[in-house]
Amino acid sequence: MNTVKTVLLLGVLSGLLLFLGDFFGGRDGLYIGLILAIGMNFFSYFFSDKIALATYSAQPVTPEQNSSVYVRVYPIVAGLAQRMGIPMPKLWLIPDSSPNAFATGRNPQHASVAFTAGILQTMNDDEIEGVVAHELGHVLHRDILISSVAATIASAVTFLARMGMFFGGGDRDDDRRGGGIGGLLMLILAPLAALLIQMAISRSRELDADSASARYTGNPHKLISALQKLDAYSRRQPLEATPATAHLFIIQPFTGESLMRLFSTHPSTAERVARLEQMS
Repeated sequence: MNTVKTVLLLGVLSGLLLFLGDFFGGRDGLYIGLILAIGMNFFSYFFSDKIALATYSAQPVTPEQNSSVYVRVYPIVAGLAQRMGIPMPKLWLIPDSSPNAFATGRNPQHASVAFTAGILQTMNDDEIEGVVAHELGHVLHRDILISSVAATIASAVTFLARMGMFFGGGDRDDDRRGGGIGGLLMLILAPLAALLIQMAISRSRELDADSASARYTGNPHKLISALQKLDAYSRRQPLEATPATAHLFIIQPFTGESLMRLFSTHPSTAERVARLEQMS
């Protein structure tokens, strides 16, 4: 059901982009929206992983570099990757004491899993296995690509709304579209709708990755324990994450402010734990 929901939401998001292009620019605006979406998705497909890893100064985890982390983490990741039938991803270490982790990469053949130093210090091996299985679930389901596509389309919607408001559109019929008031409403409502859809897609992919962790570890309590620890530690010591990459992490980095549920990239920890306990 989460997969069906994701497909439907992506369709609605794409439809919103095309509608906005037509609203502000008629057929020309529609073409601009299409070209913009394709261009942004192409860039995101090939470069989003490199940008995410560079943003957090991630360092490779190899036998030669960060060897102690390699010795501990490699067997866990390799075993799960084999169980899921996906290639071994590249491993990265983020020099940050706040516990968290994320997966990135356009497909299973180009995947990476990054751990903060904090998560390796606070988690036992069972909890690390639960976290890794969650991240590899994202890789298996190609969630990184899905989230990147959703993010770029949402950005394109916002861009078109602003451009259309300030520069107008070619052959639009102002009376039919509500004139200036209609344009103002679209400037406000279209980006808001795109953001809500993007967040809903992100939450659905998190729940599917949680299910994958329970299924491939054979024990939902490994991830339950990890999520409860992550939630507690992240509140006390939040990770300095950028809004563009917050959706990548296993638990949403806290900023010290409460966020409305609809605008959250992740379901609440309580909801995730309750769903995992049902799988026991």
